[in-house]
Amino acid sequence: MAPSKDTSLRTLKGHTFWVGSVAFSPDGRLLASGSGDNTIKLWCVAGGTLLKTLFGHLDWVNSVAFSPDGQILASGSEDRTVRLWRVSDGEHLQTLTEHTDWVRSIVFSPDGRLLASGSGDGTIRLWRANDGKCLTSLAELAGRQCDEIYSVAFSPDGLTLASGCASGTIQLWDVNRRRLLKVFSEHTKVVRSVAFSPDGRLLASGSWDNTIKLWRVA
Repeated sequence: MAPSKDTSLRTLKGHTFWVGSVAFSPDGRLLASGSGDNTIKLWCVAGGTLLKTLFGHLDWVNSVAFSPDGQILASGSEDRTVRLWRVSDGEHLQTLTEHTDWVRSIVFSPDGRLLASGSGDGTIRLWRANDGKCLTSLAELAGRQCDEIYSVAFSPDGLTLASGCASGTIQLWDVNRRRLLKVFSEHTKVVRSVAFSPDGRLLASGSWDNTIKLWRVA
């Protein structure tokens, strides 16, 4: 009998604490999960089989993201680091250590050349994805210190980065010029998630103030 519409296809078990982040690989064959048990797990989507468990973080894993080509997995943790892993064999490639507080959100640029991370230290760092070099801190270049950064997202064209903050503000950054473009400030609590529409014209934000807001990027 086929499952009803409100029945899950399968349940993946293996983590021993909460799961805070999941991400599909670009080809849809793999699923990565980051957990409060300090591990990352790679699963086969078709069969629900656990393929690998990645160890190395010393605290909660808050965010996981695949590179656009599916070859690299990035993870951000409460241990203040961003780690890069080779997907094919799970090998740990690099640990990025510029942040001085937790890392809650990481995202690759659409072309895969950059990795952005948002942290409790009030910085948004841009890293060169191929070698892990920290290129800049957007907040420092703008001449201001941001509050805690809970979410970061690239626009579909990779030219704009949005960040959601603990104060309830949302910041839009020009990636190439490394400057602050605009600040939205209607939320009254932490902005936990931001996402661009596929055409890049709209930005959605979800907040602990129980609201979702839509913004016109232009």
